Amino acid sequence: MNLRPDTRIFLLTTIALTCCLGNESFAQSHLTEAILQAVDKVQPNVLEWRRDIHQHPELSNREFRTAALVAAHLESLGIETTAGIAHTGVVGILRGGKPGPVVALRADMDGLPVVERTDVPFKSTIMSEYNGEQVGVMHACGHDTHVAILMGVAEVLAGMRDELPGAVKFIFQPAEEGAPRAEEGGAELMVKEGVLDYPAVDAAFALHIDALTPVGTLTYNPGGTFASSDDVQIIVRGRQAHGAFPWMGADPVVASAQIIAALQTVISRNHPVLESAAVVTIGTIRGGVRHNIIPEEVTMTGTVRALDPQLRLEIHEDIRRIATNVAVGMGVTAEVKLPLTRATPVTYNDPELTEAMAPALIEAAGAENVSVRKPETGGEDFAFIAEKVPSFYFILGGKPLGVAASEVADHHTPDFFVDEAALPLGVKAMVAVALRYLNQ
Repeated sequence: MNLRPDTRIFLLTTIALTCCLGNESFAQSHLTEAILQAVDKVQPNVLEWRRDIHQHPELSNREFRTAALVAAHLESLGIETTAGIAHTGVVGILRGGKPGPVVALRADMDGLPVVERTDVPFKSTIMSEYNGEQVGVMHACGHDTHVAILMGVAEVLAGMRDELPGAVKFIFQPAEEGAPRAEEGGAELMVKEGVLDYPAVDAAFALHIDALTPVGTLTYNPGGTFASSDDVQIIVRGRQAHGAFPWMGADPVVASAQIIAALQTVISRNHPVLESAAVVTIGTIRGGVRHNIIPEEVTMTGTVRALDPQLRLEIHEDIRRIATNVAVGMGVTAEVKLPLTRATPVTYNDPELTEAMAPALIEAAGAENVSVRKPETGGEDFAFIAEKVPSFYFILGGKPLGVAASEVADHHTPDFFVDEAALPLGVKAMVAVALRYLNQ
């Protein structure tokens, strides 16, 4: 997932945050002194795990070493552990000593085909194969921190299992960045293989570190948090002709240009723009082999994003209708494949659950360090889990203090860097939301 710099935090009002401090739900603190001491005690291990995983990144569906590290740790804690889910996923079940609900905590494990350029002593020099090409591999999105944090959370919660109501399901997910060509993977495959069942999950939580949000802060957004992401292919078929005699054929190139232009009206002329945050982008157009030959066929591909599940379906229908009818009007045909290969739902923070869990973030970081952020048009694989059970997804700040966001490398780039000072708050926040849900 890529957290864009143009969608940084906007602050929740001080009044709204401090109101939480007076709520009856906030009055009961779940981060007791004993738990805070356990969080502190596990930090050296969390740091060590993070650096080890960062130095040994693995691509999607190939997270064998990472999965083995995770499984060994969960087993050492006496947690029921199952490996090999969705290829390399690991799931641990911690059963508390008291009856209660089941909460899932998720961390993604995969790196990216990026050559690392940072000068940290645990820099990755790993090479691997990606879709038939030799590539460098780097944790250029912070998934190494997610794994280390959740391993730490597992250790903290396992240390209090007798007092724990219900159960915690630790989900270490492969392929958040997308499975390799011709493979299934990620949260979608984990859900298909029953990760939310046996025992059935009542609510799910996840975090993502952000290189452009200040360390020591937590941010979130109720409702649509990250957009649905669907790839689209439009094949325009006409009749080939000599470029000097275009009237002898049916030109799919000109028709494609008209379709691209018309698709820009999907949002602006079909939906209330202030209520319909969405994107329709055509990223490639290919057709023809010679400058003076009108080709028989043109293929376009693009991406479609929306922040509302119903709007997503409406936009899909709009694209099919507009592309097909423009093509007919131009004397050609258009075949729309939407989605083509990848269809990620909206990452939706259940509003009621979000309201109930926001005090846990305040408890972990302090009211002055918790804020609401704007939703983003980037996609997130956790959406497949959030589609099935009420979920809450929040952001952990990872930008070093005193460094301007404009000077920080974004996610998915060779210079991506996050401050390890963020790790303790990540563990504390995940423990806090889990305990608040289990005890409410």
